[in-house]
Amino acid sequence: MDINKISSDIIKAAINVHKELGPGLLESVYQSCMLIELNEMGINVKAEIPIPIKYRGQDITDQGFRIDLLVDDIVIVELKSVEQIKDIHKKQLLTYLKLANKPLGLLINFNKILLKDGLTRIINDQH
Repeated sequence: MDINKISSDIIKAAINVHKELGPGLLESVYQSCMLIELNEMGINVKAEIPIPIKYRGQDITDQGFRIDLLVDDIVIVELKSVEQIKDIHKKQLLTYLKLANKPLGLLINFNKILLKDGLTRIINDQH
């Protein structure tokens, strides 16, 4: 599937969830709803995927880093429900993209009146 189509479908799912629930809920609620929405759209999605980390040839896997959503094994979706997205959130997603060797990430902040104001697309140019 085309990465732009996948990205567009994820955004449509997020808009549907945001329209129904609005801002102000916990990230875990939005994650559960996104799973339902994407599954109903027939899209392959997994939640809470551990990120493998290697340091000097050794596995560091018990640190609790997890991808919120992995869509079609190609797009990482990081969900937030915060007042403002900060640079550290963007850098965190880019780090996840690099560690997981994925080309595209979407940072979605549901705590906005208009969801479009909470969307950030991050590209892993090292992929």
